[in-house]
Amino acid sequence: MESSKHEAAIPNPALQPFEALIGEWATVGTHPYLPGITFHGRTSFQWMEGGAFVIMHSEIDEEGIPSGIAIFGSDDATGEYFMLYFDERKVSRKIDVSFSGNTLKWWRNTPTFSQRFTWIIADDGNTITSKGELSKDNKEWENDLELTFNRLK
Repeated sequence: MESSKHEAAIPNPALQPFEALIGEWATVGTHPYLPGITFHGRTSFQWMEGGAFVIMHSEIDEEGIPSGIAIFGSDDATGEYFMLYFDERKVSRKIDVSFSGNTLKWWRNTPTFSQRFTWIIADDGNTITSKGELSKDNKEWENDLELTFNRLK
């Protein structure tokens, strides 16, 4: 099929806060279920379809943390953000997202497995610290993946 320019392939003004993420990042992290292992990888954020969406690609070199793809979008009527996520395990999820100031949060609540993450973007825009939590019963929360992102120049 021949590609063509689509009239809706334009910047989504609601996604302007995501400009802080656009680019390539080196990641380093840990996970409490995999003690003694330091994870190394890469994450990129790019505008998609002329800025209508943001796409994230994440890869971890070591075993244990899946590589994934996510697409961020918005609902202009509610002011909400969402992420559609898919990874190499064939796991797909819809995740709620908020972005306020220098803090990006995302979460997913289900009866048997919930997760929530908080990302803090440094004032200089070149470092992000991320802390995750998970719950298997929506009552007790425990530490999950922690990553530090350093912008690649």
